[in-house]
Amino acid sequence: MRPEIRLRPAEPADLPAIHAIYAPEVLEGTATFELEPPDVEELGRRLAKVRALGLPWLVAELEGKVAGYAYAAPHRDRPAYRFTMEDSVYIARPARGRGIGRALLAAVVEESRRAGIRQMVAVIGDSANAGSIALHAACGFVHAGTLRAVGYKFGRWIDTILMQRAL
Repeated sequence: MRPEIRLRPAEPADLPAIHAIYAPEVLEGTATFELEPPDVEELGRRLAKVRALGLPWLVAELEGKVAGYAYAAPHRDRPAYRFTMEDSVYIARPARGRGIGRALLAAVVEESRRAGIRQMVAVIGDSANAGSIALHAACGFVHAGTLRAVGYKFGRWIDTILMQRAL
């Protein structure tokens, strides 16, 4: 029997666990184009900003520990984009392949829809990120384009995949 995944709103007390999930992705992965991991205080500011906009930031607990998180944030700052959000989903490496990403993304999509959002965009770092591409496709996102060689990280140029879902 698979352990139960519990989703809930992220709290400030979750920030060290969120940092522990995100920092290795910044330092070792291409899912994010950040080059230096933000500290816990910066993550707290980001959480507060998302919450102030009435948008979801969720964590997934597995066996009582934060195993992943996801949130929606503005895709662009221009007012005309105010009904289009961008999702972010990060899962702790040992917890991958257990349905956590799908549960989180589905919940973020639904909470965003209830908040009046009309479009969700995924900006997926690295066209080789098959896991994220498959996750988004499984949650109803469609390929909207590829931006070739727009990010430079680890001494190489990296594509970005754009996927989109109407809410």
